[in-house]
Amino acid sequence: MAKINLRAWREELAAERQKQFVVNLVAAVILAAIVVFLIGFYIDMQTDRQKERNSFLRAEIAQLDYKLREIKKLKSQRARLLDRLNAIQELQGTRPLIVRSFDEMVRVLPDGVYYSSLSRRGDSIRLQGRAEKSDDVSNLMRQIYASIWFGEPNLSTVATDSGMKRFNLSVPVLKPSLEKVN
Repeated sequence: MAKINLRAWREELAAERQKQFVVNLVAAVILAAIVVFLIGFYIDMQTDRQKERNSFLRAEIAQLDYKLREIKKLKSQRARLLDRLNAIQELQGTRPLIVRSFDEMVRVLPDGVYYSSLSRRGDSIRLQGRAEKSDDVSNLMRQIYASIWFGEPNLSTVATDSGMKRFNLSVPVLKPSLEKVN
């Protein structure tokens, strides 16, 4: 049998396979590095894009917060103006009532009774006066109570001073309906 030496050929084939393996390994490493780099670049790009969105949303939220504060200021200013308007309307509405109540105080005044002081606080009139007799004070109280403009009078003091009766009287002022006035 002839002797053929195949060893050199096998060694060349093994070296060629080794070389091919290293080339494939290096190519895989380079490809993996490129893929990792591209994935990282994509993630960074998406992160930057999301940061831009977040900053846009923060700016919009800040604008809306500012507008909400302005709306709250306007609402409170509107409420204050409405309160002022209501107060003015209330004063305008009660102006004739004040005049009418003082006019009515003169109408219910019986003979022999004199007012020395009239003062109004809120919905009540305080009277100080003099009368010749106690019956005159009683008559005044009855006439005040009979008026549609006043509530039940409250007599706080009656004293005799040099033959005259001094009295203090508190009278609530009512707001009669238009049907009763006419």
